[in-house]
Amino acid sequence: MSDAEQSHGELSEAEVRKVAKLSRLELTDAEIAQSAGRLTAVLGYVDRLRELDVDGVEPLAHPIEDSNRLDEDVPVKGLPTSALKNMAPATEGDFVRVPKVIDDGGGA
Repeated sequence: MSDAEQSHGELSEAEVRKVAKLSRLELTDAEIAQSAGRLTAVLGYVDRLRELDVDGVEPLAHPIEDSNRLDEDVPVKGLPTSALKNMAPATEGDFVRVPKVIDDGGGA
């Protein structure tokens, strides 16, 4: 049995389906089965990381000490509505149509 299985047990198909729904992913039954093992392994790895002694280690936001270029904020002309509409998968009038994500049971 792997470390992940000892700590969490194998994720159930129902748990994987819930994570997929919350992530807005459409997975086949084969992908659900495959994802259960992969997600269990990730959780096992996270458990191993929790065992590390990190006392006195400062949090790191980025491994390279670079700073962003801060150009002056100057307004520029945006894309014409017709160009945006041509790139969008669906439109309604001058608006881009997107899938409903609120009140569809997709919450936690």
